[in-house]
Amino acid sequence: MRQVARIGAMMLGLAAWPTSAAPIGAQRDPTSQTVGVYRGWAAFRDARRCYAIARPVVAAGGWRTPAAASIATWPARGLRSSLHIRLSRLAAPGAVITLTAGERRFQLIGRGHDAWATDSASDRALVAALRLERSMSVEWVGVGGRPFADTYALAGAATAIDAAALACLGLGGR
Repeated sequence: MRQVARIGAMMLGLAAWPTSAAPIGAQRDPTSQTVGVYRGWAAFRDARRCYAIARPVVAAGGWRTPAAASIATWPARGLRSSLHIRLSRLAAPGAVITLTAGERRFQLIGRGHDAWATDSASDRALVAALRLERSMSVEWVGVGGRPFADTYALAGAATAIDAAALACLGLGGR
């Protein structure tokens, strides 16, 4: 019961949080709508994009910086299932950022608090891996040389990703 209450409280906070955790290039949009909440993941839609998003279950930086993982579709930009990670601590310039899902490891590119897949083929492979696994971790070296990792539960991720993609069908190329 305590776990259910904790998850519910977290998701309520997440639902109120789409501006700080929205995918890269996102600005607060008054048309933003919650598509649904699926375990530890939520899906949102606004006039320009749709995305699935989650907070880490363990964040290296505590909760000082709102870390998040999101998978976004931007119809007008031709982007589909594009990964964005908001790191809980600043990455050192040139730091290697690695996402691990099960036995699969992916190198990300990043700057500051943000990390992305290296290209659209990597995005597709990452999303396919996230659909199959129970958890993922993102690891990097922060400013000052200390290693960090954020860990995400993937229960509900596939459903949230699908719900966000379906919500974008009506957006077309706006």
